[in-house]
Amino acid sequence: MKAEQIGIIDMGSNSIRFVVYDINEKACYKEIQNLKVVARLSSYITKEGIMSKEGIDIIIKTLHKFEEVLADYSISRVKGVATAAIRNSKNKQEILKAMRKYSNFDIKILSEEEEAYYGYLAVTNSTQLEEGITIDIGGGSTEITYFKDRLLQHSHSFPFGAITLKNQFVAGSTPTKEEWTKLTSFLKESYSSLPWLQDKSVPVIGIGGSARNLALVHQNIISYPLSGLHQYQMSTVDVTSVQSKLSGLPLSKREKVDGLSKDRADIILPAIAAIEELLYHVRADEFVVSNKGLRDGIFYKLFLEPLNTSHFQNVTEENFYQLSINYSLNITKHKNIAVLSSFLVHELLHHELISLTSEDLDLMKWSAKVFYIGSSIHPEAKSQHTFYLLTNQAIDGLSHMDRLAVAFISSFQSKSSLKQFAKPFSDWINKEEISKYELLGAILKFSHGLNASDRNVIKKIKVSFVHKRTIGLNIFHTDDPFFEEFNATKYKKHLERVLNKSIQLTFVPI
Repeated sequence: MKAEQIGIIDMGSNSIRFVVYDINEKACYKEIQNLKVVARLSSYITKEGIMSKEGIDIIIKTLHKFEEVLADYSISRVKGVATAAIRNSKNKQEILKAMRKYSNFDIKILSEEEEAYYGYLAVTNSTQLEEGITIDIGGGSTEITYFKDRLLQHSHSFPFGAITLKNQFVAGSTPTKEEWTKLTSFLKESYSSLPWLQDKSVPVIGIGGSARNLALVHQNIISYPLSGLHQYQMSTVDVTSVQSKLSGLPLSKREKVDGLSKDRADIILPAIAAIEELLYHVRADEFVVSNKGLRDGIFYKLFLEPLNTSHFQNVTEENFYQLSINYSLNITKHKNIAVLSSFLVHELLHHELISLTSEDLDLMKWSAKVFYIGSSIHPEAKSQHTFYLLTNQAIDGLSHMDRLAVAFISSFQSKSSLKQFAKPFSDWINKEEISKYELLGAILKFSHGLNASDRNVIKKIKVSFVHKRTIGLNIFHTDDPFFEEFNATKYKKHLERVLNKSIQLTFVPI
């Protein structure tokens, strides 16, 4: 793939962003710049539906600031889009003309359908969800989609957002009981206009700043021990609890709540109301936060279009590939670890020495791809760095619990270090799960030892005998397995501890 940098400008009703993505020749991409201006463009729309000169001036000044930054990058193309604030302005042609005249950016006004589509595209290319309802609450509009089997089924754009709901229903800084009743009644009536929303009983996925702030506040309330917002899960009760907490605070105190951006403190409650009422209406089983939204959807379209597709075939596989490239992992080496571990697991299962589910096998497969990924930072502290890296960044396609499990397994050094890593998560995992992670980690560490010289000399593993206190493993090899034998002998103690049997290794040339 051709290496390039792509810029995206997202001109929303609340904020204007400029994001730069870098793509290398291995099709590895990452966001390298993200600048935000809180413009509140919806606030500059007059009663007649016209954007004031002051609002247009803010747009031009913001674009000029972006142009200054643009000069420091090797950007091949910039995709600029505008949403509800400009789309709904009666003088939108005048705004477009001003942007063309006073800036070098070509900004396209997205239709309601396009805006909803990009949100859907962002979610289905960055989560494991096959079915769900997305809600993207902007400042002046709210986009809702329903997808099934990762395919878009329905979409709709409501002409209200966090700012406009606040202006329409809330006179002060905090809704009164009467105002809240009117607001929620309006939302119920709006959602009822879409028959395809009724009683779907699927996850609702929140896109945008309001959804992220809702999740951040909740994480701070419960002292959430894992880093990351993407794919964070909340129940309807959790959403209501945050709403209740914030409703009981005056604006001056809301602005100081951990996790809540000061520029959203005055509009967060109408936004939460929109989410909460949708959860009730859909009878959703959970609320899932997406850190990927409109801008990411646009990027995915630009990135995948040359490949004649709109979706990654497997979101999780794609993300592990991105990780391996970002941290310069030896992909062949990790494939060998995966193959050797699968040989060993097959044998242990066949002889009923262990019991694993298909989900456990998936965890081992993902963990093999990033086993000791922390070596890329410093080999002497590879376990600690591995655990830190994987618990402090999202892995698209993995739930938070699965990401934590992968972190435990792929950083495995010993039972004592595993227990140390697990201490902050004592409310999440039980002894049985710790034992499972120890087993999978021990299998991968042993397999890692069997690949010590990176020459792929070990070709097969077979259980030769099973006695009450001992099992035999035949290790079939081609070239001299000196380093593999040394490390396997060294690391087998971890597997012996889990199996409660001593292991006799026999290296067999083939």
